Amino acid sequence: MERHKETDLSAATHGIPLCRKAWTAYIPPFLMAVIMVFVLRLAFNHSQLAAAGVLAASTLLIGYRVLLIRSVQLYYDDTGVWLYSGVLPWQRGVRGIKWRDLDGASYVQSFRSWLLRSWKVRVSHRFTDANDIVLSDMARGREAVTLINERHQQALRDDRLA
Repeated sequence: MERHKETDLSAATHGIPLCRKAWTAYIPPFLMAVIMVFVLRLAFNHSQLAAAGVLAASTLLIGYRVLLIRSVQLYYDDTGVWLYSGVLPWQRGVRGIKWRDLDGASYVQSFRSWLLRSWKVRVSHRFTDANDIVLSDMARGREAVTLINERHQQALRDDRLA
């Protein structure tokens, strides 16, 4: 994971990226696009105006979903583990867990995750479950969990979490 450099980071300018969404996260928008092609053909049978409306709506909806998937990024810095996500200005933001409040990170081991290399990652808050970071379909999620736990244990050993 150390091969990632800070220059690779687009959303969070002061951290080191851990993982992003895997290719499996793009399956639902792809299936939606396939369905919209059939809806578009039906709309063309009705009128060109209806087809134009269906095309515009489906393009906006699918484009938004893809941009939302691309915006998700898990990263860490000296203060904690953070999740950047959001496309629209009122949705865009960062939330996370400071190292001192971190309980640990884990991933779900399954045949699907092993086969597709797409992991469900959970970064747990020590005091409350409401602040946990839970992400599905994360590429390199297994390595991210390992790195988060190593950094957390090192900080505990060095007594830097006071």
